[in-house]
Amino acid sequence: MRRFCLVLSVALFGLVSAHAHADARLNVVASFSILGDFVRQVGGDKVNVTTLVGPDSDVHVYTPTPHDAKDVAEARLLVVNGLGLEGWLPRLLQASGAKARIVTVTQGITPRKRGADADPHAWQSVKNAMIYVTDIRDALVAADAADADTFKRNADRYLAELDGLDREVRAEIEKIPPERRKVISTHDAFGYFADAYGVEFIAPLGVSTETEPSARDLAGIILQIKRAQIPAVFLENFNDDRLISRIAAETGAKVGGTLYSDALSEENGPAPTYIAMVRHNIKALTSALGR
Repeated sequence: MRRFCLVLSVALFGLVSAHAHADARLNVVASFSILGDFVRQVGGDKVNVTTLVGPDSDVHVYTPTPHDAKDVAEARLLVVNGLGLEGWLPRLLQASGAKARIVTVTQGITPRKRGADADPHAWQSVKNAMIYVTDIRDALVAADAADADTFKRNADRYLAELDGLDREVRAEIEKIPPERRKVISTHDAFGYFADAYGVEFIAPLGVSTETEPSARDLAGIILQIKRAQIPAVFLENFNDDRLISRIAAETGAKVGGTLYSDALSEENGPAPTYIAMVRHNIKALTSALGR
């Protein structure tokens, strides 16, 4: 009987310890799916990550829910992109009464400008994504010094993978003839990619999907496609495909497939992580633009 009680006590102690360990994880909220992946890569099993804007969802037009306010209120860290991407964030912070430290991962990145607005899509350059990761690493270390070594090791591993990914993208782009490195995408999300890797993107929408092109804008884009002989147009994973389909029909450009810009795919999709997203996009581009 004493032995049974001893075994039961050990088992119960193990369950309590495991529960306490789970509760000891750092609660981190990321504004959208790409940032959520970065936090998971660096934080590993030392963090609980909640993503506000999930896979295949548009961060530009998101409307926070009461549950989001609860998640933010319980967070120790809130990881956001900044540069105007999360226009809904101030309302959410006010509603939640959040006391979490806010980490803006585009600090240290020189933003592209489109008119008076900053282009928030800095993650489309893999080198910029590496800055995001170092900012997240430093924030996690500051919030949880006991697990600092784990965060640093995970970040070092992931940064090495991203550095290899950047070289991979450059090598793949070199396979596309220079005169064919131009495409149409739904909205202007690939400017940093264009600057980094030398592919020209033209978008009927601006840097935010909240705006719609006028008939005059659309006519100008169609004329530009015909004059520049742009070979391919691309859908995005969260947009209505009617606009791109119309442009393709009127210009004869090929629909090159789907690009992932502002959101990852679901777990069983082609782009469930940032690295998978970049590889999917570069494969779609080289398939459509190569001869």
